[in-house]
Amino acid sequence: MTRALMIQGTGSNVGKSLLVAGLCRAAVNRGLSVAPFKPQNMSNNAAVTADGGEIGRAQALQALAARRETLVDMNPVLLKPQTDSGAQVIVQGRRLTTVEARGYGALKAQLMDAVLDSFQRLKRSADIVIVEGAGSPAEVNLRPRDIANMGFAERAEVPVMLAGDIDRGGVIAQIVGTQAVLAPDDARRIEGFIVNRFRGDPSLFDDGYAYISARTGWRGFGVVPYFAPASSLPAEDALDLASNIRNGPSKVVWLALSRIANFDDFDPLKLEPNLSVAMVRAGEAIPGDADLVVIPGTKSTRGDLAFLREQGWDIDLLAHARRGGRVLGICGGYQMLGRSVADPDGIEGPPGMSAGLGLLNVDTIMTGDKRLTRVEARHCQSGLGVSGYEIHIGRTSGADCARPYADVGGVADGATSPDGRIAGTYLHGLFTDDAFRAAFLTGLGVVPSGNGYADQIDRTLDALAEHLERHLDVDGLLALAR
Repeated sequence: MTRALMIQGTGSNVGKSLLVAGLCRAAVNRGLSVAPFKPQNMSNNAAVTADGGEIGRAQALQALAARRETLVDMNPVLLKPQTDSGAQVIVQGRRLTTVEARGYGALKAQLMDAVLDSFQRLKRSADIVIVEGAGSPAEVNLRPRDIANMGFAERAEVPVMLAGDIDRGGVIAQIVGTQAVLAPDDARRIEGFIVNRFRGDPSLFDDGYAYISARTGWRGFGVVPYFAPASSLPAEDALDLASNIRNGPSKVVWLALSRIANFDDFDPLKLEPNLSVAMVRAGEAIPGDADLVVIPGTKSTRGDLAFLREQGWDIDLLAHARRGGRVLGICGGYQMLGRSVADPDGIEGPPGMSAGLGLLNVDTIMTGDKRLTRVEARHCQSGLGVSGYEIHIGRTSGADCARPYADVGGVADGATSPDGRIAGTYLHGLFTDDAFRAAFLTGLGVVPSGNGYADQIDRTLDALAEHLERHLDVDGLLALAR
């Protein structure tokens, strides 16, 4: 019978995703068939699955750790924020609706059915399912309709392990305080705790560790030291991204849009030692010495066009282009490069039309149908074959589309300016292709490392599993699953 174990956290961003990924790889290394699962995720960093839907990027990484294909059942509810109070709701890989925060609660009853349906189906495909919670069970105001933490654990009868983050401080209060506010039945579901992200000698926390155990009555399963190589793995939250990643002789900068999406496009570039990859945050100017400026994907193209102009980046981009600099727009960034973006039906926000940056002679209109697929393409300039994926709404057309960026099965993708220095594409994930990345860097005058990106990620996941094996009672954790 398939067993399951849930890792919940004392808050958001305490390292749950990496703990689950490491445990998935550790379990696989024991010869078990493993599946990751997160009932509800909130992220604009999504992955296209083998069965044609989308899930959070963290669950795609966990599937990679489990050495299995991604499936929509691994993350049945994905919330993709479009505004400060509204989000697109993806259920079992497909868009269900767009709701404001107040309206989301009314959906949760029907969403729990989808969550349990996916969980039961996933259980039939594995020996063990390792579940990741969302946020914290201490948010007891959300408990009546909860589908992400204790509400799910209760309905699915899954034991819980609680992880706290000592790096942010106050881990004793995090863990003890969580027990204090939980209802007794929920507190009894927690089988033990993990202290995560310790810097220095873990034995220095022995007294604190003993205090937590004595105060809560929960068993401690270990203190996990900070795992620095995690920076080479795809981040789920844009807040986790470093501002200046590496200095090198050539500089690529990308804009931290307010609704940035699928920003893991840049992960392979930040591992190139001869390249400087920097993120430009709100309030900062685009560096005048940048060789390439990348406008990334976004969950709200017109909203982020306004945000871009608020930062003065439109002026910086025009100056960069006049100097002969290169600009690459990906997905929503491609749409921004055109003359206009129209959303007559209000799919991404209020209906209307916005003037684009005018760096490409194209126009975009938002449509209700969503392009969601993995693709094999050919880069038009280099002739190289590339693998990627599309995950967007909107159709783009115009004179510059006569010079496409790529060919996808005989269909033109993207557009390029007459001088070839401004380009846009709907293709995500291009830089994970080692040959294309090498050619791309060479075109910027950068010597590529020759490292295989997928191999680097796989080695890091193995190292993560070994790290957890050294510092956690992994056997004890897996034995708790039921």
